[in-house]
Amino acid sequence: MLHDGPAPELLTKRSLVTVSHAIERSALATAEDGPLVVIALFQRMPYFLREQARYGRIAASAAVTVVGLVGETPPELPPGAYAVALDESEELAREWSVVALTPRFGASLVARDQREVAAAGTLEEGRLFSGRWGFRRDEALHEVIRLRAQLGDRLPPAALTAIDQVLRRVRDLPATPGESRAEAALRLMAERVDRAHRSGSDRVGEPVEGPPGLVDEPTLHRWTGMGGVTAAGTLPVALIGVRVSEPAGAPERFGRRSAAREAQAVIAALTAPLRPVDRAVRLAPDEYLLVLPALTREEALAVAGQVHASVAGLARSYPFVSFAVHAAVTVTDRRPMPVAEVRHAVGWAAREGVPVATVAREAVASAAQH
Repeated sequence: MLHDGPAPELLTKRSLVTVSHAIERSALATAEDGPLVVIALFQRMPYFLREQARYGRIAASAAVTVVGLVGETPPELPPGAYAVALDESEELAREWSVVALTPRFGASLVARDQREVAAAGTLEEGRLFSGRWGFRRDEALHEVIRLRAQLGDRLPPAALTAIDQVLRRVRDLPATPGESRAEAALRLMAERVDRAHRSGSDRVGEPVEGPPGLVDEPTLHRWTGMGGVTAAGTLPVALIGVRVSEPAGAPERFGRRSAAREAQAVIAALTAPLRPVDRAVRLAPDEYLLVLPALTREEALAVAGQVHASVAGLARSYPFVSFAVHAAVTVTDRRPMPVAEVRHAVGWAAREGVPVATVAREAVASAAQH
C-alpha cells in the first residue's frame, strides 16, 4: 500500500520501465556510501527474466537484494540475493516496486497495477499503474521499512540482518541536501525520454488515436505481444470473434463496386463501438477479431450485442443484402491469447445459429447462447 504523501500519479508501463532502469543504474554505480539494499517486486517471472543479468550484477555489490514474484521464485540467484514467492491474492502481487537505499542515497518506485490500459504503441506499454517515484533517501527508507515488514516472515535471518544493518546506518545519518534539485532534473529527463519514445513507437500498433480501425495480423501480434512478450495473469483482455456472412452470389448480383461499399459498411459497423485502445483485425474474408483490453465479461457481451445489432442493421442501407452475424466472446489473461478457441466457438455459433456465444474460461466446450 502506498504511504501518505503526494498524490499518486497514473503511470504507463513504458514510464515505469524508464524509472526502474534509472534506479537500477544508480544501484550499479560505484560509490563509497554503502551498504546497499535493493528490493524489487516484478509481478511475474517473464518481467524478471529480462532483467536477471542486471540484478545479478546488483547482488554482487549490494549487502542484500530481494526479488519478489507471484507464485514462483527465480532460478540461480547469486549469493546475497533472496527470492520471495508472492500469493496471487495478496496486495503485493499487483505492485511494481524498485527501491534502492544506502546511508547517503535513496531511490524508490512504488506502483500498483490498475489492470487497465491507455492508448500506446503496444498493449504492454500502455498498461496503467497508480504510484509515485523519486530519488529521495527518506522516501526510500520508508519503503524499505514497509517491504521489510510485509516480506519479513518469508526472508531468511541473514537477509533480515543485512536489511536491519542498512536501516540502522541510514537512521544515524541525515539526508543529503539538494535531493529535490537532483530529482527535478531527473524528472525532466524522464519526461523527455518518454515523449521521444512515444513519438517514435506509437505507430507500432496503429491506430492509437481517433476512431479505431482494422490492423493487419502482424501488427496485432506486435501490439498484443501474442508471442509471449506480455506476462500471463496481469491484464484481462476481451476477445470477440465475429463472422459476417452475406448471401451467396451477392458480388455478381450487385456488382463489385457495391460489394466494396458493403465491405466498408461492415467494417464501420464492427469498429463503431470500439474505444481508441481497442483493435480489430480481419482474419478471413468473412471473419474478424476484436481485441478490447480491460473489459469485464458483461461489458464484452454488451459490445458483441452492439456489433450484432449494427451489422444486422445494415439491411436498412442495403435492402437486398441480409447479413448473417455470429459472434463468440471471452475475457482472458492468458498469454498467448486463445484466438484459436474463439474462432472455433464462432464456427460453432454459425453452425448452430447462435447469435452470440460465450467461451467460459477459454473452454470452447462450454460455449453457450447469450
